[in-house]
Amino acid sequence: MKFGIFGGARIGRADTLHDSHGYQDFINYVIAAEKIGFEGMFLVEHHFTGQGQLSASLNLLSYLAAKTTRIRLGTGVVVLPWHNPVLLAEQVATLDVLSGGRVDLGIGRGYRKEEFAQFCVPITEAQERFEECFNLMLKSWASDERFSYSSKRWNFENIVVEPAPTQRPHPPIWMAGGSPGGIAFIASKNYNLMLDQLATIDQVRTRVGAYLDGLEKIGKPRDATRCAIARSVTIVKTDAERKAALERRKDTFKRIGAIAVHGTPGGAQTPVSQADPDLASDDSALMGSPQEIVDRIGTLAEAGAGYILISMPSITPEAMQQFAEEILPHVKNVGPTFGPSPVGQQVAA
Repeated sequence: MKFGIFGGARIGRADTLHDSHGYQDFINYVIAAEKIGFEGMFLVEHHFTGQGQLSASLNLLSYLAAKTTRIRLGTGVVVLPWHNPVLLAEQVATLDVLSGGRVDLGIGRGYRKEEFAQFCVPITEAQERFEECFNLMLKSWASDERFSYSSKRWNFENIVVEPAPTQRPHPPIWMAGGSPGGIAFIASKNYNLMLDQLATIDQVRTRVGAYLDGLEKIGKPRDATRCAIARSVTIVKTDAERKAALERRKDTFKRIGAIAVHGTPGGAQTPVSQADPDLASDDSALMGSPQEIVDRIGTLAEAGAGYILISMPSITPEAMQQFAEEILPHVKNVGPTFGPSPVGQQVAA
């Protein structure tokens, strides 16, 4: 079982989103995670929310590259339709060089209407622009000599994209997916899969199975560590702490849902998978005593999880140390037990 970090930094009101933290606190959190032995991290990126959320993930990752030596540095995700493909290819390659080949590039097409509107990009063109950008980025990294490229929106004549990334032909590609078709596509291209933090255990089991079946179909090993699953982690000691943690989680769902729909907090429903106002049926969070969290991680392993990305509402050194001392020793040797199954095969098809 591998562990990493999923989250981000923010500057702004301290009483807003509970999955983001002040920049220096977050930087210290990443440094502590590396010392403990975490595999990597993936930074979220959002724009125009009014919540002070991280908007320039590659900038922060460049700083973290200088503050760390081993932990992998990921984006979760860069929305390709908003970017000049050549500029982005150069920026990612530069980060890969600076970090000694530690970049994990998470990419997506985006879904927040407000972000597309403010970037003056029609959301109806998201998929087309994503493919156009990604194809040119791959071409940029693969070409050691000058080349020309022409598409619907981009025309480059006799260019060479520098520097070349340290990881060849390019950093590992990670894509978010949840639908059967999306997961099948990601596996068919031999890319890595990112699953959201709201997926239930049953959804994790089905989606990981579909992904592994897809890898097997193209002759690749069924490697569950290539599927990263985000989970919120909250260690509680008392019933009062548990109640407060549930309220924070409910509030976070409400705000995330609101921003996703309207671009700003307020007025949206919580995600469908978390429709229960008391979160009574919520099995997606790693919440409870250290032993409860160990048991929940074991359940995730049985569902096929090999790489868990944690986000912690409390990122104090004490909380990280408690996770390292009371949880990690009991799960570091736990491995995914999920294998081929008719369910996974049906979903992948």
